[in-house]
Amino acid sequence: MSRQLPPRPNLEYLRKEAKDLLETLLRQDQSAKLSDAQHALAREYGFASWPALKASVEDRRAAFDQGARLFAGVWKVDLARSQRHPANQFQSATIVFDVDGEDLRMSDVFVDEAGREEQHVNTIRADGRERAKEPRRGYSVRASWRDPYTLETVGLKDGQPIGGATYAVSPDGRTLTISADQQMIVLDRVDA
Repeated sequence: MSRQLPPRPNLEYLRKEAKDLLETLLRQDQSAKLSDAQHALAREYGFASWPALKASVEDRRAAFDQGARLFAGVWKVDLARSQRHPANQFQSATIVFDVDGEDLRMSDVFVDEAGREEQHVNTIRADGRERAKEPRRGYSVRASWRDPYTLETVGLKDGQPIGGATYAVSPDGRTLTISADQQMIVLDRVDA
């Protein structure tokens, strides 16, 4: 049975896997070489060779990097196309995404139902690992790419999921949709 690459594979991780496999192969055959381990690893992932695996990883990474760049910019909520949470009928919202590799910084400004302005800044790393947000209270976040245009976040308390959101940017980079419990927020890119 072949192994599946993650949606956003990491070539450095695969190189480390190949080196670890080489150690195992050397215990069985002293003449084993790194190229043997790379070839065996590529076959485990369903590729004919290490160069084919490497090319696929590089293509996937390029697609994900292009998709992640589409998130960067200023986004304004279109209330007419959005379904706000019943407990959060805000009047307006603007979100600014800054993207640096796997790190996304979200700065938002909301005007709540009563007209009060709220500002928040969150930075997440979209690598699929759980990261503490409020460690003293047991809160953490796990973020990962589902595909080049979709980011998923899961909020956890003491390791158990308590909520989450999906951020999907359109392939043309003009619309961002945030889906979460009982809401779907549609945002349009604001040209600079």
